[in-house]
Amino acid sequence: MNDKPIGVMDSGIGGLSIWKELVKELPDESTVYFADNKNCPYGPKSLEEIHQLAENVVKFLISQNVKLILVACNTITVSVIDRLRKKFNIPFVGVEPATKVAVENTRTGKIGILATKGTFRGNLFNETKEKFGGNTNIHLQIGDGLVEMVETNSVNTKDSQKLVQNYIDFFLQNNVDQVALGCTHYPFLKESLIKLSENKINFIDPAEAVVKQLRRILENENLLSDSNDIKHQIFSSGEITDLKNLIPQIDSYSVQLVKNYNH
Repeated sequence: MNDKPIGVMDSGIGGLSIWKELVKELPDESTVYFADNKNCPYGPKSLEEIHQLAENVVKFLISQNVKLILVACNTITVSVIDRLRKKFNIPFVGVEPATKVAVENTRTGKIGILATKGTFRGNLFNETKEKFGGNTNIHLQIGDGLVEMVETNSVNTKDSQKLVQNYIDFFLQNNVDQVALGCTHYPFLKESLIKLSENKINFIDPAEAVVKQLRRILENENLLSDSNDIKHQIFSSGEITDLKNLIPQIDSYSVQLVKNYNH
């Protein structure tokens, strides 16, 4: 057994959608979460910028003595996770849009993927699309503005709802019935997405599948913890106000520390 914490990283607060599932399904595990919201969003950045930022966060998490790093960011996963694995001697678990699940559940034969520009240009995403797409028509939509909406807690404003509606209309016009959410920020919009689509579209959150994969790796590497001393720490490179406001909303787990850390 290994009682070191699990490191979780994201460009901002979106990865908390996966962190929530992690602490629910693996209650004996401690975590160290890093939100690089000073540099958020990552999607429009160059591959080299993403790599440098991600590498800095990994170095910080390793300094916190983590045993594994969950990359709770689609853009980082599809862009540079292979480079991170080659450079650092620590297990990594990534996240990507649930294309396979969408294909398996579509009734119209048309699915959508809502993601960032950085996610769509990644080799891993394109390989997954080719592998599972088959005869299914896949409609891609870049969710410009959605990450910023979640980061600034402005989901329910009139302008925000109008933007979300535009993306939903694109999918509805193409007879899409399944949409894979290709950014960990987007599950925080799920309630609005369902409401504005009038329940005509099923929006797929990858968190459950990611945590199942995380558990498998912990088991295979003999890294599961059985500690009673559980601690959840959250660090931020930018403002921590929205983090503090969001944490009580996502569950009752005790987050013992929220710090500003300028890496």
